Amino acid sequence: MMPKDKKIYWTLFSSTFYLSAFTVGGGYVIVPLMKKKFADELGWIDEKEMLNIVAIAQSAPGPIAVNASILLGYRVAGLPGALLAILGTVLPPLILLSVISLFYEAFRDNRVVAAVLKGMQAGVAAVIVDVVCTMGLNVVKTKSWLSIAVMVCAFAAVFFLKINVVWVILACAVIGAVRALIEINREKKKGGAA
Repeated sequence: MMPKDKKIYWTLFSSTFYLSAFTVGGGYVIVPLMKKKFADELGWIDEKEMLNIVAIAQSAPGPIAVNASILLGYRVAGLPGALLAILGTVLPPLILLSVISLFYEAFRDNRVVAAVLKGMQAGVAAVIVDVVCTMGLNVVKTKSWLSIAVMVCAFAAVFFLKINVVWVILACAVIGAVRALIEINREKKKGGAA
């Protein structure tokens, strides 16, 4: 039997490898699967932590799936966990793209492959809608009017006003930083009064 730490490392690597290998459609598709695996099944993180990981992964440069894996791996097993999670997330697409590049000519003009990829788009859209609904409901359940207002305003700014998402993310970061500073000051005042 493997020691507990090695088992955690193996589970982290194999889980991120599996999730990365069998999710098609980009980083947002992997988010609900990561939540299901690491929060619901393994219990390594809770739902609030998963939301925080997704928020940070979205705002950091790079692919959301890799960013979320790094944060999750680091949270679970420190730096070695982050490195194993990166490896588990990056290897499947690397292997797949290497194989596809060998047979590019055959794949490029194949109608069956094109039809399968078109069909997968519907599944990917459904998964993304599920993520948005689940995470949106979780924000509403917090009953934090500021969080709900930020979510609605961010959606309106991007969808209706066509404001670049970078500006929306920066504005949300500023709002979050100000809110955190206010809460820290409030806690200090409570601690000083006690």
